[in-house]
Formats: sequence, C-alpha cells, structure tokens
Amino acid sequence: MDGHHLILGEVADFLTGEIIRDTHDERYRQAIARLLVEQKGYAKKDILSRRDLRVTAGEKCAIIQVDFCVEIENRIYMIIRYGPGSLVTRHRPSLAVSRTFTGYQIPIVVVTNGVEADIIEGGSGAVLTQGLDKIPAKSELLAHVRPADFALISKERAEKELRIIYAFDVDGSCPCDDTVCRLTG
Repeated sequence: MDGHHLILGEVADFLTGEIIRDTHDERYRQAIARLLVEQKGYAKKDILSRRDLRVTAGEKCAIIQVDFCVEIENRIYMIIRYGPGSLVTRHRPSLAVSRTFTGYQIPIVVVTNGVEADIIEGGSGAVLTQGLDKIPAKSELLAHVRPADFALISKERAEKELRIIYAFDVDGSCPCDDTVCRLTG
C-alpha cells in the first residue's frame, strides 16, 4: 500500500506504453483513454496524459497533474480531470485549470469520476451535457469550438485562478495524495 491507494501491481499505460502502478483510480483513467481512442475518434498522439501544472498562491507553490489534455492543431481543445466521488466539487478547480494551463481559455472541460461525467464550457462554466458517452468525439469537438473560444487570459485573472486551484487541489488534498507535489510552505 502506498498512501491511500491500493497498489494492484503494474499496468502498461494505454496511451504511452509506459509501465505504471495499477490502482483503482488508474483503471478508470485507462478506461477513459480507451474511450477517447476507440469510441471518440482521437489518435493517441492527440491525447497528452499526466501533464504537470505549477500552481502558486502567494509564497506557496505546488505541482498538480492534469489527467488528459486533448491537443489538436497545436492547441488544447479539451481537458479531462478524473477524481473519485462527487463531480460538482471538481467543477470550479477544473475551470481554473482550463484558464491557467495555457495562456488561453481551454474551451471544453470534462470532470469525471470514471462512471459519470460533466462536460463544461470553459469560458462560461456552464454544464453543456452529462455522461461519459457525451464526451465530444473529435469531429464534434472540431465542429463545436470556434477560434474565439481560445480567449487570452490576463495575468491578473490567471493569478486568481491559480489561487483557486491551490485552495481546492492542494490545501484540500489528502496528505498522502501522490498526484500533488507541495514545493513550499
């Protein structure tokens, strides 16, 4: 046992082939990756997994992971954040990630616990639809997202959004959560 995760062995990551720890959470992540490729029309190269985001709040700093980023035409069109339990508590920090991961607003945010999913419009925060089967296919994503959806995020806005992520995903995380790396204080 490592932290609060039961280690079930090792598994080859579906997207990268890398050997990683097999946990209940990882099994959900692997199922999501398979769904994106096998049912939603994404190429493995379209999906960036386990990407680090440096989060600051004043003097405090940490690194969190973004489970999946869907990159098309050199832009991230959609992020997917997995976490067990309630989805609604993950909306706000996930929207904050969509506003700080790049210098622009990421248009589509998916929050999932592996069984349910909320698909959220990044700019407004409105829930567009619900259900894993409603995660947009590549063709749907390309048809839905417009160039205006990639609005630039001001430095001031990004700083506020980073504080929100820190409050929810770092201060609010379990001390044994190994997907959060606290760098200071």
